[in-house]
Amino acid sequence: MKNTLTKIFILFFLISGLQACDVEEFSDLNNPEVDAFRDNLTRGDLQDLVGGVLYSMRVSLGTYYDDLGVIGREYWRFSSSDPRFTADLLGKENAVLDNNTFYITNPWAARYRTVKNVNLILEFIEGQDVSAQFSDSEISATKGFLKTVKAHELLLNLNLTYQNGVRVEASDENNLGSFLGYDAALTAIRALLDEAAGDLQNGGDSYPFTLTSGFSGFNTPGSFLEANKAIAARVAAYQEDFPAVLDYLEDSFLTLDASMLDEGIYYNFSADQTDILNPLFFPVEATTAGARIVQPDFVTDAEDGDERLSKVAQRSEPLTFDFLTGDYAVFRYTSNIDAIPIIRNEELILLYAEANIYQNPSEAVEALNLIRNSAGLDDYDGDSSEASLIDEMLMQRRYSLFAEGHRWLDVRRYDRLDELPTDREGDDVFEQFPIPLTENQ
Repeated sequence: MKNTLTKIFILFFLISGLQACDVEEFSDLNNPEVDAFRDNLTRGDLQDLVGGVLYSMRVSLGTYYDDLGVIGREYWRFSSSDPRFTADLLGKENAVLDNNTFYITNPWAARYRTVKNVNLILEFIEGQDVSAQFSDSEISATKGFLKTVKAHELLLNLNLTYQNGVRVEASDENNLGSFLGYDAALTAIRALLDEAAGDLQNGGDSYPFTLTSGFSGFNTPGSFLEANKAIAARVAAYQEDFPAVLDYLEDSFLTLDASMLDEGIYYNFSADQTDILNPLFFPVEATTAGARIVQPDFVTDAEDGDERLSKVAQRSEPLTFDFLTGDYAVFRYTSNIDAIPIIRNEELILLYAEANIYQNPSEAVEALNLIRNSAGLDDYDGDSSEASLIDEMLMQRRYSLFAEGHRWLDVRRYDRLDELPTDREGDDVFEQFPIPLTENQ
Protein backbone atom coordinates (compact mmCIF):
# COMPACT_ATOMS: atom_id res chain seq x y z
CA MET A 1 0.00 0.00 0.00
CA LYS A 2 2.90 2.38 0.72
CA ASN A 3 4.20 2.00 -2.83
CA THR A 4 0.71 2.54 -4.22
CA LEU A 5 0.30 5.79 -2.29
CA THR A 6 3.69 6.94 -3.55
CA LYS A 7 2.50 6.48 -7.12
CA ILE A 8 -0.75 8.26 -6.30
CA PHE A 9 1.10 11.32 -5.03
CA ILE A 10 3.33 11.33 -8.09
CA LEU A 11 0.35 11.20 -10.41
CA PHE A 12 -1.54 13.82 -8.43
CA PHE A 13 1.47 16.08 -8.73
CA LEU A 14 1.70 15.62 -12.48
CA ILE A 15 -1.84 16.85 -13.07
CA SER A 16 -1.58 20.03 -11.00
CA GLY A 17 -1.25 21.95 -14.23
CA LEU A 18 -4.59 20.61 -15.45
CA GLN A 19 -6.75 21.18 -12.37
CA ALA A 20 -6.31 22.99 -9.09
CA CYS A 21 -5.85 20.49 -6.28
CA ASP A 22 -4.62 20.44 -2.71
CA VAL A 23 -1.31 18.66 -3.20
CA GLU A 24 2.21 19.75 -2.55
CA GLU A 25 3.90 21.53 -5.44
CA PHE A 26 7.30 20.34 -6.61
CA SER A 27 9.98 22.21 -8.50
CA ASP A 28 11.20 19.15 -10.41
CA LEU A 29 8.68 18.60 -13.19
CA ASN A 30 10.73 15.72 -14.58
CA ASN A 31 10.36 13.35 -11.69
CA PRO A 32 12.81 10.50 -12.29
CA GLU A 33 10.39 7.79 -11.15
CA VAL A 34 7.77 8.96 -13.63
CA ASP A 35 10.38 9.00 -16.38
CA ALA A 36 11.20 5.43 -15.40
CA PHE A 37 7.55 4.44 -15.91
CA ARG A 38 7.62 6.02 -19.33
CA ASP A 39 10.82 4.23 -20.29
CA ASN A 40 10.41 0.87 -18.58
CA LEU A 41 6.98 0.03 -17.19
CA THR A 42 7.05 -3.18 -15.16
CA ARG A 43 4.17 -5.39 -14.04
CA GLY A 44 4.65 -4.18 -10.49
CA ASP A 45 4.51 -0.57 -11.67
CA LEU A 46 1.26 -1.18 -13.51
CA GLN A 47 -0.31 -2.77 -10.43
CA ASP A 48 0.63 0.25 -8.33
CA LEU A 49 -0.54 2.74 -10.94
CA VAL A 50 -3.92 1.04 -11.39
CA GLY A 51 -4.18 1.06 -7.60
CA GLY A 52 -3.64 4.82 -7.78
CA VAL A 53 -6.55 5.13 -10.22
CA LEU A 54 -8.81 3.12 -7.93
CA TYR A 55 -7.80 5.38 -5.04
CA SER A 56 -8.38 8.65 -6.90
CA MET A 57 -11.80 7.49 -8.12
CA ARG A 58 -13.01 7.80 -4.52
CA VAL A 59 -11.63 11.25 -3.74
CA SER A 60 -14.35 13.90 -3.10
CA LEU A 61 -17.13 11.38 -3.68
CA GLY A 62 -18.97 12.65 -0.62
CA THR A 63 -19.19 16.13 -2.08
CA TYR A 64 -20.34 14.79 -5.45
CA TYR A 65 -23.17 12.78 -3.89
CA ASP A 66 -24.13 15.67 -1.61
CA ASP A 67 -24.35 17.95 -4.64
CA LEU A 68 -26.83 15.60 -6.32
CA GLY A 69 -28.66 14.56 -3.18
CA VAL A 70 -29.20 18.06 -1.81
CA ILE A 71 -30.19 19.78 -5.06
CA GLY A 72 -32.34 16.74 -5.88
CA ARG A 73 -34.10 17.20 -2.51
CA GLU A 74 -33.39 13.68 -1.33
CA TYR A 75 -31.83 15.02 1.84
CA TRP A 76 -30.34 18.10 3.46
CA ARG A 77 -26.66 18.20 4.34
CA PHE A 78 -26.24 19.92 7.70
CA SER A 79 -22.81 21.36 8.44
CA SER A 80 -22.51 24.04 11.09
CA SER A 81 -18.97 24.82 9.90
CA ASP A 82 -20.06 25.35 6.29
CA PRO A 83 -23.64 26.57 5.77
CA ARG A 84 -23.21 26.59 1.98
CA PHE A 85 -24.73 23.11 1.89
CA THR A 86 -28.05 24.56 3.05
CA ALA A 87 -27.64 28.00 1.50
CA ASP A 88 -26.00 27.81 -1.93
CA LEU A 89 -27.09 24.30 -2.88
CA LEU A 90 -30.71 24.98 -1.93
CA GLY A 91 -30.78 28.39 -3.63
CA LYS A 92 -31.53 30.18 -0.37
CA GLU A 93 -32.61 33.83 -0.72
CA ASN A 94 -31.50 34.16 -4.34
CA ALA A 95 -28.18 32.41 -3.73
CA VAL A 96 -26.30 31.29 -6.83
CA LEU A 97 -23.89 28.44 -7.30
CA ASP A 98 -20.34 29.71 -6.97
CA ASN A 99 -17.82 28.64 -9.61
CA ASN A 100 -14.92 28.86 -7.17
CA THR A 101 -16.26 26.87 -4.21
CA PHE A 102 -15.56 23.38 -2.94
CA TYR A 103 -18.89 21.91 -4.02
CA ILE A 104 -17.87 22.13 -7.68
CA THR A 105 -14.09 22.62 -7.67
CA ASN A 106 -13.32 19.58 -5.49
CA PRO A 107 -15.33 16.84 -7.23
CA TRP A 108 -14.52 18.32 -10.64
CA ALA A 109 -10.78 18.31 -9.98
CA ALA A 110 -10.88 14.84 -8.41
CA ARG A 111 -12.54 13.30 -11.45
CA TYR A 112 -10.04 14.94 -13.77
CA ARG A 113 -7.22 13.67 -11.58
CA THR A 114 -8.40 10.18 -12.35
CA VAL A 115 -8.76 11.00 -16.05
CA LYS A 116 -5.20 12.33 -16.09
CA ASN A 117 -3.90 9.30 -14.22
CA VAL A 118 -5.57 7.05 -16.80
CA ASN A 119 -4.09 9.09 -19.67
CA LEU A 120 -0.61 8.79 -18.16
CA ILE A 121 -0.84 5.02 -17.83
CA LEU A 122 -2.09 4.74 -21.41
CA GLU A 123 0.86 6.87 -22.47
CA PHE A 124 3.23 4.60 -20.57
CA ILE A 125 1.95 1.41 -22.22
CA GLU A 126 1.52 2.89 -25.70
CA GLY A 127 4.74 4.89 -25.85
CA GLN A 128 7.20 2.03 -25.41
CA ASP A 129 7.75 -1.59 -26.34
CA VAL A 130 6.28 -3.49 -23.41
CA SER A 131 6.07 -6.86 -25.15
CA ALA A 132 8.68 -8.33 -22.80
CA GLN A 133 6.42 -7.55 -19.83
CA PHE A 134 2.88 -7.87 -21.20
CA SER A 135 1.11 -9.90 -23.85
CA ASP A 136 -1.02 -8.20 -26.50
CA SER A 137 -4.17 -9.40 -24.77
CA GLU A 138 -3.01 -7.98 -21.44
CA ILE A 139 -2.40 -4.59 -23.05
CA SER A 140 -5.87 -4.68 -24.59
CA ALA A 141 -7.41 -5.66 -21.24
CA THR A 142 -5.63 -2.79 -19.49
CA LYS A 143 -6.75 -0.28 -22.09
CA GLY A 144 -10.32 -1.50 -21.90
CA PHE A 145 -10.48 -1.21 -18.14
CA LEU A 146 -8.84 2.23 -18.02
CA LYS A 147 -10.93 3.70 -20.83
CA THR A 148 -14.10 2.52 -19.10
CA VAL A 149 -13.01 4.22 -15.89
CA LYS A 150 -12.16 7.39 -17.82
CA ALA A 151 -15.57 7.46 -19.48
CA HIS A 152 -17.30 7.00 -16.14
CA GLU A 153 -15.31 9.82 -14.51
CA LEU A 154 -16.14 12.19 -17.36
CA LEU A 155 -19.81 11.26 -17.02
CA LEU A 156 -19.82 12.18 -13.32
CA ASN A 157 -18.50 15.66 -14.09
CA LEU A 158 -20.99 16.05 -16.92
CA ASN A 159 -23.76 15.12 -14.48
CA LEU A 160 -22.82 18.23 -12.51
CA THR A 161 -22.30 20.76 -15.28
CA TYR A 162 -24.93 19.43 -17.73
CA GLN A 163 -25.35 21.88 -20.63
CA ASN A 164 -22.16 23.69 -19.62
CA GLY A 165 -20.33 20.57 -20.73
CA VAL A 166 -16.93 19.01 -20.04
CA ARG A 167 -13.56 18.62 -21.67
CA VAL A 168 -13.36 15.08 -23.02
CA GLU A 169 -9.89 15.48 -24.50
CA ALA A 170 -7.47 16.31 -21.70
CA SER A 171 -4.42 14.13 -22.39
CA ASP A 172 -2.13 17.10 -23.07
CA GLU A 173 -2.35 19.71 -20.33
CA ASN A 174 -0.60 22.17 -22.63
CA ASN A 175 -3.19 21.72 -25.35
CA LEU A 176 -6.50 20.88 -23.69
CA GLY A 177 -9.46 20.03 -25.85
CA SER A 178 -12.39 22.41 -26.05
CA PHE A 179 -15.51 22.05 -23.94
CA LEU A 180 -18.20 19.87 -25.45
CA GLY A 181 -21.84 20.61 -24.69
CA TYR A 182 -24.05 18.00 -23.05
CA ASP A 183 -25.18 16.12 -26.16
CA ALA A 184 -21.75 16.11 -27.78
CA ALA A 185 -20.10 15.05 -24.53
CA LEU A 186 -22.50 12.12 -24.10
CA THR A 187 -21.75 11.05 -27.66
CA ALA A 188 -18.00 11.17 -26.97
CA ILE A 189 -18.33 9.31 -23.66
CA ARG A 190 -20.42 6.59 -25.29
CA ALA A 191 -17.88 6.27 -28.10
CA LEU A 192 -15.11 5.89 -25.51
CA LEU A 193 -17.09 3.14 -23.78
CA ASP A 194 -17.57 1.37 -27.11
CA GLU A 195 -13.84 1.66 -27.81
CA ALA A 196 -13.12 0.24 -24.36
CA ALA A 197 -15.52 -2.62 -25.03
CA GLY A 198 -13.56 -3.54 -28.15
CA ASP A 199 -10.36 -3.61 -26.11
CA LEU A 200 -11.97 -5.78 -23.44
CA GLN A 201 -13.21 -8.22 -26.05
CA ASN A 202 -9.57 -8.69 -27.10
CA GLY A 203 -8.38 -8.79 -23.50
CA GLY A 204 -8.04 -12.50 -22.95
CA ASP A 205 -8.89 -14.20 -19.70
CA SER A 206 -7.22 -12.03 -17.08
CA TYR A 207 -5.76 -8.64 -16.23
CA PRO A 208 -2.07 -8.09 -15.53
CA PHE A 209 -3.13 -6.49 -12.23
CA THR A 210 -5.46 -7.23 -9.35
CA LEU A 211 -8.63 -5.23 -8.70
CA THR A 212 -10.21 -4.47 -5.35
CA SER A 213 -13.09 -6.38 -3.80
CA GLY A 214 -15.47 -3.77 -5.21
CA PHE A 215 -15.02 -5.51 -8.57
CA SER A 216 -15.66 -9.01 -7.27
CA GLY A 217 -17.32 -11.00 -10.03
CA PHE A 218 -16.19 -8.43 -12.60
CA ASN A 219 -12.43 -8.78 -12.26
CA THR A 220 -11.65 -10.31 -15.66
CA PRO A 221 -11.85 -8.57 -19.04
CA GLY A 222 -14.85 -10.67 -20.06
CA SER A 223 -16.84 -10.08 -16.89
CA PHE A 224 -15.90 -6.41 -16.68
CA LEU A 225 -17.14 -6.02 -20.25
CA GLU A 226 -20.62 -6.56 -18.80
CA ALA A 227 -20.08 -3.61 -16.44
CA ASN A 228 -18.87 -1.51 -19.37
CA LYS A 229 -22.09 -2.31 -21.23
CA ALA A 230 -24.14 -1.42 -18.15
CA ILE A 231 -22.56 2.04 -17.93
CA ALA A 232 -23.11 2.47 -21.67
CA ALA A 233 -26.80 1.66 -21.15
CA ARG A 234 -27.00 4.47 -18.60
CA VAL A 235 -25.41 6.88 -21.08
CA ALA A 236 -27.79 5.79 -23.85
CA ALA A 237 -30.74 6.43 -21.51
CA TYR A 238 -29.46 9.95 -20.92
CA GLN A 239 -29.40 10.31 -24.71
CA GLU A 240 -32.98 9.00 -24.93
CA ASP A 241 -31.73 6.28 -27.28
CA PHE A 242 -33.88 3.54 -25.82
CA PRO A 243 -33.31 0.84 -28.48
CA ALA A 244 -29.59 1.19 -27.70
CA VAL A 245 -30.32 0.93 -23.98
CA LEU A 246 -31.86 -2.48 -24.57
CA ASP A 247 -28.99 -3.56 -26.81
CA TYR A 248 -26.41 -2.60 -24.20
CA LEU A 249 -28.40 -4.23 -21.42
CA GLU A 250 -28.55 -7.49 -23.36
CA ASP A 251 -24.76 -7.67 -23.15
CA SER A 252 -24.55 -6.37 -19.58
CA PHE A 253 -24.97 -8.16 -16.25
CA LEU A 254 -28.70 -7.38 -16.17
CA THR A 255 -30.57 -10.14 -14.35
CA LEU A 256 -34.33 -10.01 -13.94
CA ASP A 257 -34.06 -11.61 -10.53
CA ALA A 258 -35.07 -9.88 -7.30
CA SER A 259 -32.39 -11.75 -5.37
CA MET A 260 -29.68 -10.12 -7.50
CA LEU A 261 -30.54 -6.43 -7.10
CA ASP A 262 -27.18 -5.58 -5.52
CA GLU A 263 -25.03 -7.38 -8.09
CA GLY A 264 -22.61 -4.88 -9.61
CA ILE A 265 -19.38 -2.93 -9.21
CA TYR A 266 -18.64 -0.78 -6.20
CA TYR A 267 -16.35 1.74 -4.59
CA ASN A 268 -15.08 -0.03 -1.51
CA PHE A 269 -13.70 1.48 1.69
CA SER A 270 -11.82 0.40 4.80
CA ALA A 271 -10.63 1.72 8.14
CA ASP A 272 -7.00 1.12 7.22
CA GLN A 273 -5.02 4.28 7.97
CA THR A 274 -3.83 4.46 4.35
CA ASP A 275 -7.31 4.04 2.89
CA ILE A 276 -10.56 6.03 2.70
CA LEU A 277 -13.71 5.72 4.80
CA ASN A 278 -17.19 5.81 3.26
CA PRO A 279 -17.88 9.57 3.06
CA LEU A 280 -21.67 9.12 3.02
CA PHE A 281 -21.96 7.58 6.47
CA PHE A 282 -23.12 9.61 9.45
CA PRO A 283 -24.60 8.10 12.62
CA VAL A 284 -28.38 8.39 12.93
CA GLU A 285 -28.02 10.70 15.94
CA ALA A 286 -25.40 12.94 14.31
CA THR A 287 -25.44 16.61 15.25
CA THR A 288 -25.52 19.70 13.06
CA ALA A 289 -21.73 19.47 12.96
CA GLY A 290 -22.31 16.90 10.23
CA ALA A 291 -25.58 15.19 9.36
CA ARG A 292 -27.69 14.13 6.41
CA ILE A 293 -31.36 14.64 7.17
CA VAL A 294 -34.00 13.18 4.88
CA GLN A 295 -36.22 15.66 3.06
CA PRO A 296 -39.59 14.85 4.69
CA ASP A 297 -41.47 14.17 1.43
CA PHE A 298 -39.39 11.03 0.89
CA VAL A 299 -41.11 9.45 3.88
CA THR A 300 -44.61 10.89 3.42
CA ASP A 301 -44.75 10.14 -0.33
CA ALA A 302 -43.85 6.46 0.11
CA GLU A 303 -46.47 3.78 -0.39
CA ASP A 304 -47.58 1.92 2.72
CA GLY A 305 -45.35 -1.05 3.36
CA ASP A 306 -42.45 0.09 1.16
CA GLU A 307 -39.48 -1.71 2.66
CA ARG A 308 -37.06 0.71 1.02
CA LEU A 309 -37.82 3.11 3.86
CA SER A 310 -35.21 1.06 5.70
CA LYS A 311 -32.73 3.36 3.93
CA VAL A 312 -33.71 6.07 6.41
CA ALA A 313 -33.83 5.89 10.21
CA GLN A 314 -35.93 7.90 12.62
CA ARG A 315 -33.95 9.95 15.09
CA SER A 316 -34.74 10.11 18.79
CA GLU A 317 -35.64 13.76 18.22
CA PRO A 318 -35.82 16.05 15.19
CA LEU A 319 -32.74 18.00 14.10
CA THR A 320 -32.98 21.64 13.03
CA PHE A 321 -30.48 23.76 11.16
CA ASP A 322 -30.88 26.85 9.01
CA PHE A 323 -34.70 26.77 9.37
CA LEU A 324 -34.86 23.16 8.16
CA THR A 325 -36.15 20.43 10.46
CA GLY A 326 -36.23 16.70 9.87
CA ASP A 327 -37.03 13.57 11.88
CA TYR A 328 -35.15 11.04 9.75
CA ALA A 329 -31.49 10.52 8.98
CA VAL A 330 -30.12 9.02 5.78
CA PHE A 331 -29.17 5.43 6.59
CA ARG A 332 -28.49 4.08 3.12
CA TYR A 333 -25.01 3.25 4.37
CA THR A 334 -24.94 1.84 7.88
CA SER A 335 -21.20 1.95 8.57
CA ASN A 336 -18.17 3.90 7.47
CA ILE A 337 -16.84 0.94 5.49
CA ASP A 338 -19.98 0.11 3.49
CA ALA A 339 -19.42 0.00 -0.28
CA ILE A 340 -21.05 2.57 -2.58
CA PRO A 341 -22.35 1.25 -5.91
CA ILE A 342 -20.87 2.48 -9.16
CA ILE A 343 -23.66 0.64 -10.98
CA ARG A 344 -25.78 -2.30 -9.86
CA ASN A 345 -28.48 -4.60 -11.15
CA GLU A 346 -31.43 -2.77 -9.59
CA GLU A 347 -30.59 0.27 -11.72
CA LEU A 348 -30.28 -1.95 -14.78
CA ILE A 349 -33.75 -3.42 -14.20
CA LEU A 350 -35.11 0.10 -13.94
CA LEU A 351 -33.29 1.10 -17.14
CA TYR A 352 -34.81 -1.97 -18.78
CA ALA A 353 -38.26 -0.87 -17.58
CA GLU A 354 -37.66 2.69 -18.79
CA ALA A 355 -36.55 1.65 -22.25
CA ASN A 356 -39.50 -0.72 -22.60
CA ILE A 357 -42.00 2.02 -21.82
CA TYR A 358 -41.28 3.15 -25.38
CA GLN A 359 -40.69 -0.30 -26.87
CA ASN A 360 -42.85 -2.87 -25.07
CA PRO A 361 -45.06 -1.43 -22.27
CA SER A 362 -46.17 -4.80 -20.94
CA GLU A 363 -42.53 -5.78 -20.45
CA ALA A 364 -41.95 -2.47 -18.67
CA VAL A 365 -44.77 -3.31 -16.24
CA GLU A 366 -43.26 -6.74 -15.57
CA ALA A 367 -39.91 -5.17 -14.71
CA LEU A 368 -41.53 -2.52 -12.53
CA ASN A 369 -43.50 -5.20 -10.71
CA LEU A 370 -40.27 -7.07 -10.02
CA ILE A 371 -38.93 -3.93 -8.32
CA ARG A 372 -42.19 -3.26 -6.49
CA ASN A 373 -42.52 -6.82 -5.23
CA SER A 374 -38.91 -6.86 -4.02
CA ALA A 375 -39.79 -3.80 -1.91
CA GLY A 376 -42.84 -5.50 -0.38
CA LEU A 377 -45.38 -3.76 -2.64
CA ASP A 378 -48.20 -5.20 -4.70
CA ASP A 379 -48.17 -5.15 -8.49
CA TYR A 380 -48.62 -1.88 -10.33
CA ASP A 381 -52.33 -1.22 -10.83
CA GLY A 382 -52.23 1.95 -12.93
CA ASP A 383 -52.90 2.28 -16.62
CA SER A 384 -50.35 1.48 -19.29
CA SER A 385 -50.18 4.90 -20.92
CA GLU A 386 -46.71 6.27 -21.55
CA ALA A 387 -47.23 9.16 -19.11
CA SER A 388 -48.42 6.88 -16.30
CA LEU A 389 -45.60 4.41 -16.77
CA ILE A 390 -43.02 7.22 -16.73
CA ASP A 391 -44.50 8.43 -13.44
CA GLU A 392 -44.29 4.93 -11.99
CA MET A 393 -40.76 4.35 -13.28
CA LEU A 394 -39.51 7.63 -11.79
CA MET A 395 -41.22 6.78 -8.49
CA GLN A 396 -39.49 3.41 -8.34
CA ARG A 397 -36.13 4.95 -9.24
CA ARG A 398 -36.64 7.50 -6.46
CA TYR A 399 -36.95 4.80 -3.80
CA SER A 400 -34.72 2.07 -5.23
CA LEU A 401 -31.80 4.39 -5.96
CA PHE A 402 -32.16 6.71 -2.98
CA ALA A 403 -28.90 8.51 -2.06
CA GLU A 404 -27.06 6.90 -5.01
CA GLY A 405 -26.89 10.08 -7.10
CA HIS A 406 -29.84 9.70 -9.51
CA ARG A 407 -32.87 11.69 -8.38
CA TRP A 408 -31.75 15.16 -9.55
CA LEU A 409 -30.56 13.72 -12.87
CA ASP A 410 -33.84 11.85 -13.41
CA VAL A 411 -36.15 14.81 -12.83
CA ARG A 412 -33.87 17.01 -14.91
CA ARG A 413 -33.85 14.71 -17.91
CA TYR A 414 -37.65 14.48 -17.77
CA ASP A 415 -38.03 18.27 -17.39
CA ARG A 416 -39.54 17.94 -13.92
CA LEU A 417 -37.24 20.08 -11.83
CA ASP A 418 -40.23 22.23 -10.94
CA GLU A 419 -41.73 19.21 -9.15
CA LEU A 420 -38.95 19.13 -6.56
CA PRO A 421 -39.97 20.67 -3.23
CA THR A 422 -38.55 23.92 -1.88
CA ASP A 423 -38.68 23.98 1.89
CA ARG A 424 -38.18 27.68 2.59
CA GLU A 425 -39.56 30.74 0.91
CA GLY A 426 -37.03 32.00 -1.59
CA ASP A 427 -35.30 28.65 -2.15
CA ASP A 428 -34.60 27.56 -5.73
CA VAL A 429 -33.83 24.36 -7.65
CA PHE A 430 -30.77 24.58 -9.87
CA GLU A 431 -30.39 22.89 -13.24
CA GLN A 432 -26.61 22.68 -13.36
CA PHE A 433 -23.31 23.76 -11.85
CA PRO A 434 -21.05 26.37 -13.43
CA ILE A 435 -17.70 25.43 -14.91
CA PRO A 436 -15.08 25.90 -12.19
CA LEU A 437 -13.13 29.14 -12.23
CA THR A 438 -9.92 27.07 -12.25
CA GLU A 439 -10.60 26.11 -15.86
CA ASN A 440 -8.91 28.16 -18.56
CA GLN A 441 -11.66 28.51 -21.15
